[in-house]
Amino acid sequence: MRDFPPEIRAYTDRGADAPDTRSPRAFLWWMVRQNGVLFWVGLLVALIWMVPQTVGPWMVGRAIDTGIVTGDSAVTTRWLVALAVVTVFGAASGIAFHTVIVREWLIALYGTTKLVTRKALQLGHVLTRRTPTGEVLSVSGSDGDQFGALMEITTRAISQLAAYLVVAAIVLSTSVRMGMLVLVSAPLLVLLGTPLLRPMQRWQGVERSRNSELTSMATDIVGGLRILRGIGGEETFGGNYAGQSQRVRQSGVAAGRWLAAVESVGVLLSGGFVVALMWLGTREVAQGRLTVGQLVSFLGYGLFLIQPMRTFVEFAQKWTRSVVSARKAIAVFSQRAPWVHPDEPATLDTGAEIVDRESGVTIRPGRLTMVVSAVPDDSAALADRLGRYLPSEEGALVSDEIPEDMKGRAARRERSARARAREEQAHRDEERARQPWGVTVGGVDLSRVPLDDVRRHILVSDTAPQVFAGTLRAAVDPLGKLSREQAERALHTAAADDVFDALPGGWQGELEERGRGLSGGQRQRLVLMRALAADPEVLVLVEPTSAVDAHTEARIAARLGEHRAERTTVVMTASPLLLHHADEVILLESGVATARGRHADLLADSAAYRSVVVRGDADATIDLTADPSTDPTALPTLSEESR
Repeated sequence: MRDFPPEIRAYTDRGADAPDTRSPRAFLWWMVRQNGVLFWVGLLVALIWMVPQTVGPWMVGRAIDTGIVTGDSAVTTRWLVALAVVTVFGAASGIAFHTVIVREWLIALYGTTKLVTRKALQLGHVLTRRTPTGEVLSVSGSDGDQFGALMEITTRAISQLAAYLVVAAIVLSTSVRMGMLVLVSAPLLVLLGTPLLRPMQRWQGVERSRNSELTSMATDIVGGLRILRGIGGEETFGGNYAGQSQRVRQSGVAAGRWLAAVESVGVLLSGGFVVALMWLGTREVAQGRLTVGQLVSFLGYGLFLIQPMRTFVEFAQKWTRSVVSARKAIAVFSQRAPWVHPDEPATLDTGAEIVDRESGVTIRPGRLTMVVSAVPDDSAALADRLGRYLPSEEGALVSDEIPEDMKGRAARRERSARARAREEQAHRDEERARQPWGVTVGGVDLSRVPLDDVRRHILVSDTAPQVFAGTLRAAVDPLGKLSREQAERALHTAAADDVFDALPGGWQGELEERGRGLSGGQRQRLVLMRALAADPEVLVLVEPTSAVDAHTEARIAARLGEHRAERTTVVMTASPLLLHHADEVILLESGVATARGRHADLLADSAAYRSVVVRGDADATIDLTADPSTDPTALPTLSEESR
């Protein structure tokens, strides 16, 4: 039996089994296969649970005819004991079935969550550019739950179908008329309920899409709450959220109406079936073709068969919801990474020069190089290229959303057209990835180096980093490889002593989600500390001190070069305090390198450089005499108590 949690290796392990995304049904069948032996064990236990229950009404009828009617108490007692044994056996097998099926449900649920996580690891920064955050969260959460529910109802429906056929055979052997009534009832229920499933599926799809959009809005509002309060935008965004919430409610009500209609048909036909069975049974008894015990048995079977018939209706509902969820999951899982593994992988020599062909920037190894640009987007784009990250306008796939007023064949044609467009876009991305990247390290283009090697050796810390909930130690050293001395050295260089002191427990102090309890400057220094602690061969920092005060920035600037001695470091900044400590400064104009040299030399010789760094004031100077970094005694240290 498969152990829990499920082992998922898709997307990040080469050659691992990936989901079948050809169609929703193919994906759902793949989910069944993922349960492996457990699915068949669950089905076997379900059959053991359901089928013995079919003999219960027959045993009651036999007890009446051979014991109660004849007045033989011994026979009656034997039948009652046998019925008790069947009941206890059914209860025990029911417990076993519930245990197995919950395990099966959880494997589908958490397996989907792990698939989303693996897909996020594979696509990296591309995922959020292609798919709204709310859509990804919905696939991981609510859709995974739908797949788990489908596993449960499928197992239960198959076992109850077997029980239904056994009952039909028993009834047919006693009365052909009543047996035919039993056989016809379930197909009639499916036939009458099928026309209601398509509109229910459409409205459930609309509800699902609107709900994922609502989740995205909530995520954006929570993430930007500090900014919204600063500009007084809470009411506007709150109103937008309320409006979208009402749209979700309206679609949910519409889907609920069709769901109620399907369930009403099930209840109506189930009740009508029992009435018809009893009416026909009493006629058979009156005409002498059935005994009293057989009539009681048929009544028991009529009540028993309500459960399978309701299960068939429930299966139709959950199958419809699962198809909707599978279609959304496919839109995420079918996305191919825009990077391809090189046919002949090359080795990355981070001790060589790095050259960006587009800007003409050359980064000399082992030096602290800083890049200045009047347009921050140009330097940020350079950082993306150095780390082999796609620019923000690249890789956007066609949306899977279909207009709500589009139905039937038109909707299917539109969905197929969009699927083809996504496939073409993915193909274009792959073709682009096969082309030279334009950044070479020691003459080797990054496209020839496996992406994992690029990420391992070149670290880019941009202006929108993530801070995760957990301990300070886990945030700085997620792999647990640093010694205390190494961690404290990174903390010292980043001037993050106040972050350490602000958390009760020091390194074991707990950070809130996204570092909510920290100021913007503290979060920025925490991220800088994390980047320094990783100690990559090539470190690219984008505006690492934009949110800190000048006093703190001066300390960071003085310490950064020493910390990264003999390592290649590239900093995108226009801060004079940082530029003063650079080994070399490169000026970008319109995204192209036009000047390079020491900070002081560029201030004296380049008007374009002065216009960026000192706002065009040719006589402006930087007074470094007040820089606390020049006085070693001014550097804060960790007290023994805080340690």
